[in-house]
Amino acid sequence: MSFYAQCAQYGAMPLAGRFAAVTGDDVRRVLAGPCRAPGDLLALLSPAATPFLEEMAGQASQLTLQHFGRTIQLFTPLYLSNHCANHCVYCGFNATNVIPRSQLTLEQVEIEARAIAATGLRQLLILTGESRAKASPEYLEACLGVLRRHFPSVSIEIYAMEQDEYERMIRAGIDGLTLFQETYDEVLYAQLHPRGPKRDYRFRLDAPERGCRAGMRVVNIGALLGLGDWRKDALLTGLHAAYLQRKYPEVDIAVSLPRMRPHAGAFQPASLVSDADLVQIMLAFRLFLPRLGITISTRETARLRDNLLPLGVTRMSAGVSTAVGGHSQEGDKVGQFEISDDRSVDAMCAMLKARGFQPVFADWQPPADRPVAWQRADRRQGCAP
Repeated sequence: MSFYAQCAQYGAMPLAGRFAAVTGDDVRRVLAGPCRAPGDLLALLSPAATPFLEEMAGQASQLTLQHFGRTIQLFTPLYLSNHCANHCVYCGFNATNVIPRSQLTLEQVEIEARAIAATGLRQLLILTGESRAKASPEYLEACLGVLRRHFPSVSIEIYAMEQDEYERMIRAGIDGLTLFQETYDEVLYAQLHPRGPKRDYRFRLDAPERGCRAGMRVVNIGALLGLGDWRKDALLTGLHAAYLQRKYPEVDIAVSLPRMRPHAGAFQPASLVSDADLVQIMLAFRLFLPRLGITISTRETARLRDNLLPLGVTRMSAGVSTAVGGHSQEGDKVGQFEISDDRSVDAMCAMLKARGFQPVFADWQPPADRPVAWQRADRRQGCAP
């Protein structure tokens, strides 16, 4: 069993017509009761739902408070490598882009880890360009041997793996997986990924489920909004998350809502996703899946991120660099994309507290046989977990 069958079914539907056919009465009916069916999510993502955003926001805020309280988990990404074998036309790490390529040594990983840990953060997302030859499982295991001394929770955002490889990563200390489908439109996907191992749409689509079967604690999915029709991609993202929640209730399923940002290269988004569109997607997801984790990254401006807080956000990045070695090394570096919110960890903590939210640095401890050096670190006043 795979989500591919459901994805293909919706891909063959005239979804643009279905979105256009939704009426205000349809949206009112969904808002009057629990949002459960795929058609309910479609209605909430439709143009007809736009006048109901305020009502949707009220319900979403209440559901978020009920299931997550006034807490926001903080994390930061660490880029280990920007070598890539893919030709994704929208990505700054595209193998054809002429940019400085680099990969951290284990000594540099240690320096980066210490710089990040000094901010108080205890949740880390490690990323690489999608080059198995450079960022091999063996290299990742070696890096994890360094990082797990500083961070109780480490997630990966790398190339899609087989189930036994995800099991291997878990044994090395990984507890979370982030992997974006980019777009759920299979025809468009082939156009955007003309060459490279990432071209295999089905292998990538099934990777989050392989991560669930392997035993990941957290699995985070998403589409890169702007590559295709955002309503279609948002609908399939929500249905994918629902499929995983239903089939793997022991796994914490989450989504990210990244929009296209400028990067090294000439590709421009196929469609513009406005702030109001982004809000509608988030509200629809919260009403459809009340227990869903939702991440808003530093692709968005500080002002927008702050205003989205009560509407469904559960996780935010802070002190971000999208360049290899960007947390500790000076000099000009090329990141995967431009960030819009460059606030430090302390600044994020101050903002959250001023708005009545509790910043959470760690909500999980690894098994007893894992190193716990991070527990001996000095706790920073006002930002300690």
